[in-house]
Amino acid sequence: MNETAEHTIIDEMGIRRALTRIAHEILEKNKGVEDCTLIGIRTRGIYLAKRVAELIMEIEGVPIPVGEIDITSYRDDRIKVKSVEDAREGGNLQIQDRKIILFDDVLYTGRTVRAAMDALIDLGRPQMIQLAVLVDRGHRELPIRPDYVGKNVPTSKSESIEVLLTEIDVKDGVIIHGQRGK
Repeated sequence: MNETAEHTIIDEMGIRRALTRIAHEILEKNKGVEDCTLIGIRTRGIYLAKRVAELIMEIEGVPIPVGEIDITSYRDDRIKVKSVEDAREGGNLQIQDRKIILFDDVLYTGRTVRAAMDALIDLGRPQMIQLAVLVDRGHRELPIRPDYVGKNVPTSKSESIEVLLTEIDVKDGVIIHGQRGK
């Protein structure tokens, strides 16, 4: 008998704590935020980047540029003509010689992050690219490792992770969905 299970693994306070920790780690690793830009991968990554930028402003009193990137045309599992203009969102994204901290909600195979890096490099040459994710669930298909992780959640391939953010979903939380009895 197969039964679908759903379990909240991070609540609203847990997300706030994780993002606060990530903000502090970014400040520590980069010795501040000079020459840094936070870029969120559409859709939920942009809201995580904006929240961390707000936290950095609270902690250091220093604004940090935030942008977003749409990697749809860079995905290797979709046939589409690549366009640099398709990737650039949220105004004029300045990445040349900047430290880019790329944000995504869930890191799984690494293919989304690879597509985002391709899109970024088409826009210019960053000084470096760092990766921040709310959830790392494992199962990498590419050699990609995050620099900042809210929570590591070992999963089976039959499970899925859903991130809920108030900006889109009315509430904050991270839910794991899976099949029991398999």
